[in-house]
Amino acid sequence: MKINFFSSQPYDITFFEQVNNHYQHELIFHEYPLNEDTVDLVKDTSCICVFVNDKLTASVLEKLFKKGIRLIALRCAGFNNVDLITADKLGITVVRVPAYSPESVAEHTIGLMLSLSRHIHRAYNRVRESNFSLNGLLGFELHHATVGIIGTGQIGTALAKILKGFGSHIIACDPKPSDECILLGVDYVDFKTLCQKADVISLHCPLTPETQHLINHKSLNDMKQGVMIINTSRGAVIDTEAVINSLKNKHIGYLGLDVYEQEENLFFQDLSDQIISDDLFERLLTFPNVLITGHQAFFTKQALTNIAKTTLTNIQRFENNIECLHCCHI
Repeated sequence: MKINFFSSQPYDITFFEQVNNHYQHELIFHEYPLNEDTVDLVKDTSCICVFVNDKLTASVLEKLFKKGIRLIALRCAGFNNVDLITADKLGITVVRVPAYSPESVAEHTIGLMLSLSRHIHRAYNRVRESNFSLNGLLGFELHHATVGIIGTGQIGTALAKILKGFGSHIIACDPKPSDECILLGVDYVDFKTLCQKADVISLHCPLTPETQHLINHKSLNDMKQGVMIINTSRGAVIDTEAVINSLKNKHIGYLGLDVYEQEENLFFQDLSDQIISDDLFERLLTFPNVLITGHQAFFTKQALTNIAKTTLTNIQRFENNIECLHCCHI
């Protein structure tokens, strides 16, 4: 099958071409994202492969359908950037990669926690300037700390396993508690109780109308003074303005982000020689207790290989009229 890839990076090309030796699809890679401005460039294919910042609105989907697109393969777990209602009405199949490597995101989450709790990112810069003072670098231990996990799917569960080894007290909230987490000794509580009790809060829930701006002025007020918040899920789960206000008031003690609600204009590109016009993002960077990475939690060799394998398998099954394993449903 001929497949058009959008928002392609060099590493996408490398891993997909390696895995495609087994499948023998025709792969065409485009650097630009898929959205209202670029959808007219799609041609001569019935399948497209997209990533987190491609925008598949109702209008884009209708244009894709008219161009003969019948399959949209997401090379990611989240699907909040696709209008699934319109896709279903049009008869366009949407598949995704639900579990490329839960451990990759969980381990990156731990990395953010440790860097912030022990000020490693600040210490690194100090030592490079021959400043070996420890003043201002006093940290805290994850051992015996209460860590709240919001969303205990495969990533949240992988994180719970790691934290268990640290000796943390783990609490969680999820509409569907994980049997594996329960066996680990994770205590399930409601969202408000988690906010009130957790020293560290880690977000691993999908972006839905219910979770958009889940972390807002109200929920922040319920949290402990000096709380650490980590987000490796989706940017819009956090209300950025509310978080900035809480940082200014010194209520949030530490903030680690691998995602950002306006990241499509920033992440996955080199903007080092440009002026960033996003004032909220620039304000976040001014806080010494904020650590931001550019949506790299998934970025491991194992994860990229699994993403390519699952994506191309999904496409192969569709092409052979075999029931798809990872369809996105309304």
